[in-house]
Amino acid sequence: MSKRFVLGFVVALLITGSSQAQWEAIRQEGEIGVSVGAAHYFGDLNTNVSLNRPKPAFGIFFRKQFGNYTALRVSAHYAQLGYSDVYNKDNEYQRRRNLSFNTNIFELTVQGDFNFYKFLAGDPYSRFTPYITFGVGLFSYDPYAYYQGRKVYLRPLGTEGQGYALYPDRKPYSSMAFCVPLGVGVKYALTDRFNVGFEVVHRFTGTDYLDDVSKTFVNPSIYPILPDDTKPIAAIMSDRSNETGEPIGFVNGVERQRGYPKQKDQYVMAELTLSFNLTSYRCPTSK
Repeated sequence: MSKRFVLGFVVALLITGSSQAQWEAIRQEGEIGVSVGAAHYFGDLNTNVSLNRPKPAFGIFFRKQFGNYTALRVSAHYAQLGYSDVYNKDNEYQRRRNLSFNTNIFELTVQGDFNFYKFLAGDPYSRFTPYITFGVGLFSYDPYAYYQGRKVYLRPLGTEGQGYALYPDRKPYSSMAFCVPLGVGVKYALTDRFNVGFEVVHRFTGTDYLDDVSKTFVNPSIYPILPDDTKPIAAIMSDRSNETGEPIGFVNGVERQRGYPKQKDQYVMAELTLSFNLTSYRCPTSK
């Protein structure tokens, strides 16, 4: 073995050790970022878990890093959700039910992120990792539908008898609900300053009224007839099956099923992320 080879090998080890010490001196403090993608609803109107009506979603987040594997994230999101029975081509009852909704979602969540690999922006050997995320959150919603081209908010109408004496067990639902986000993602450090990523996070919610549909149709007599002898908008929006044929909601004194109250509504967001790294430098010690 020549002296030149040995000298070259020693120099390479010194350079590698110096570079490694440099990366280890960098402390990943956190990230500030934005996200953009699509959201989709699952519930009483989308019982087949179809992904055929995605709507826009946007977010901002701050991620506080604790070491190279764990982080705590605070996120704020705006998203749109909506669906209609007309998309259920293979379910005749749902098609005839003819219900629909849209809503805006404003969401705030706190999540824990757990990396599969060590992640350190700037280190060429630790710039990519998949991760899992879960947490808790709170969101606002206010479902509405369209009737003869007019937007009609559904919650104040009591479309399932909420607030009416004939249905004392049905209370008006809140415009706020909690959610439990659970998902997976990947991120990659483009430079020592910027990361890109992609994640899919499912939200389990605490409400069955995201779509204003949960229990049974109600007796339309609870809604008073207007002076001009026309049906009030609450009665119209409660049962719209007459627009597709014979009414199916309240027939011969029988209240048919309008929704499925034993399962809460859910939604998912799939997003691209771009974040800016917050780092600090830890001075190396003599050891």
